[in-house]
Amino acid sequence: MRVQLARRRRAFTASALAAAVLLVTAARMAPPAASIADAIMRGDTAQVRLLIRQGADVNAAQADGMTALHWAATRGDASVSKMLVAAGARVDAFTRNGNYTPLHLAAKSGRAEAVKVLLNAGADVKAATTTGGATALHFAAADGDPETVIALLDKGAPVDSRETAYAQTPLMWAASYNRVKAVNALLAHGANIEATSKIEDIAARERTDRSLLTARARRVAAIKAAEAPLTTPGAPGGAAFVANAIASADGAGSGGRGGVATQATGAAAPAGAPAMPTAAKATDAKPTDAKPTDATVARKAADAKPADPKTAETKPIVAAKQESGPLIGGTNGQPGDTTRAATGFSGRGPSYGELIGNKGGLTALLFAVREGNVESVDALLKAGAKINHVSDGDKTSPLLMATINGRFDMAKMLMEKGADVKLLSEAGASPLYSVINIQWAPKSLYPQPTAQLQQKTSYLELMEMMLKAGADVNVRLSKHLWYMSFNFDLLGVNTTGATPFWRAAYGTDVDAMKLLLKYGADPTIPTIKPSGRLPGDDAPDDDNGGKDPSGVPPIPAGGPGVYPLQAAAGVGYGEGFAANSHRHAPDGWLPSVKFLIEELHIDVNQRDFNGYNAIHHAAARGDTVLIAYLMSKGGDLQAISRKGQTTVDMANGPVQRVPPFEETVLYLERLGAKNSHKCKSC
Repeated sequence: MRVQLARRRRAFTASALAAAVLLVTAARMAPPAASIADAIMRGDTAQVRLLIRQGADVNAAQADGMTALHWAATRGDASVSKMLVAAGARVDAFTRNGNYTPLHLAAKSGRAEAVKVLLNAGADVKAATTTGGATALHFAAADGDPETVIALLDKGAPVDSRETAYAQTPLMWAASYNRVKAVNALLAHGANIEATSKIEDIAARERTDRSLLTARARRVAAIKAAEAPLTTPGAPGGAAFVANAIASADGAGSGGRGGVATQATGAAAPAGAPAMPTAAKATDAKPTDAKPTDATVARKAADAKPADPKTAETKPIVAAKQESGPLIGGTNGQPGDTTRAATGFSGRGPSYGELIGNKGGLTALLFAVREGNVESVDALLKAGAKINHVSDGDKTSPLLMATINGRFDMAKMLMEKGADVKLLSEAGASPLYSVINIQWAPKSLYPQPTAQLQQKTSYLELMEMMLKAGADVNVRLSKHLWYMSFNFDLLGVNTTGATPFWRAAYGTDVDAMKLLLKYGADPTIPTIKPSGRLPGDDAPDDDNGGKDPSGVPPIPAGGPGVYPLQAAAGVGYGEGFAANSHRHAPDGWLPSVKFLIEELHIDVNQRDFNGYNAIHHAAARGDTVLIAYLMSKGGDLQAISRKGQTTVDMANGPVQRVPPFEETVLYLERLGAKNSHKCKSC
């Protein structure tokens, strides 16, 4: 009996072991997850067929959500796509990043046959990605294959569908990528040639961002204060103190009006912030009142709903005295000042968002012009696109768009086809001004457009063509151009009110000045003094007790700002970092100033709204040659600016990080100019 039991045990053990071996072998032979997708990604069609016969999951996805059908669509393999669909592959599968369907990827790659297979299998022609909300037709238009475009349209793809990021249509994408055949296919199927993209209100977005930053700063300050340890009896801290500090900043607490700093951070809570719950005075709080839950209470108080950005009062985040610095797009912002650079707002003068205003609202023609796509521009114009349809955002015309981007050859073509040279943007920018502006575009801190360096049409040729066509030679900017310095401005001058002649003088371009004079330019028109406190403005310096020692009559906002003579002499160098950015005609300083003084009889001692004369600006650049010339023509070496700066002071490091020009300082001192020894970089 025992022998039989032992035999049975051995037989059972052997059977179990054999079964286990079979299971392991089967597991090893079973295709791994997403094996079909992996095979198609490698282009191994034979392995795909084998895996399907073995029963591999045809819908298994890779880590990013790419299925076998996604890869077949990407590769444009129509036969494999058919095989997968027949095996049960889902045409509505989507990736984890962006929700791309196989149809999106086939259209993106211009795989017309694969697109047709997917459409016949029921793929949703209207499906949109979650990153931008683009449809298959958008991708097909960008790729440019007309057969793919037509296949999608024939299956009901809306010809004017809009992606969600910028409300652009497939025609706009085709025009942007210069896909002429796709442009024509879309137009043949009724695409709206005058449709416009979304308008973005940058000023409103800036207000929203500022409101959120304000709320964030308040919350951080409140939490830090609430969590600060009470090291001495009666020390301020806890939720009651924080709530009171916030209420005080809002004008609702014991501290009165806004701007009261919390002791925990030393940062002033911004005025104009939304009202917070009323709390007991900080002095009423006792050491025993501080409980472990105080931080939680403070967080709840700090997390109150932020101000409505539409009505939020414009206030700086930190209510501290701010140093003046060079303009950022026309506003205050010193390099390294991340608060002001991030918000674009300093509490003085227009903010960066206000300078931009609205942008967007472009037609397909404007997109094509911006990118310099001559073929698409020609196709759109032949199809009836309006050559003078300005953008809905800031009223930029196709001709202005071409000149802003240095597309001189295209601008010439547009003019030959009837573009209006008199159309201005909301900032008062004209095509004529924009030609000279891009020709001497300031150097940027990052790559910028350089199309103007690759044109057959010269800037002077294009300018004269515009002048002959009736361009207003004395048209003035109504506000500083935010794109003049490509976002981060080091020039230290506001160009509101500038004319094309002023811009030519600023570029020390004598040839351009002569051309403009030939057509009636007025060389005496200055910029306009902007409103609000600006860096380098005419406010008296504290060192002078608030007095203005210049002897120059006060100039109201809207009055004359900077004249062409100061522009040619180097305005802005003494106020900031213009030397790092300003571009001008080579060796043009002396010739341009001589031209203005000797041929146009401009007063050598003309003063700008800051009280600077040409010698001040020449000294700020260390230009002793120009100083000597100006003095030979009667220039006043002893002139003092509204801030009390002498000509020597301008050469002696008037702002931080601008080293003094020692030779110029010694030269001016020998001639009798006063050195106030106020170097800020010494």
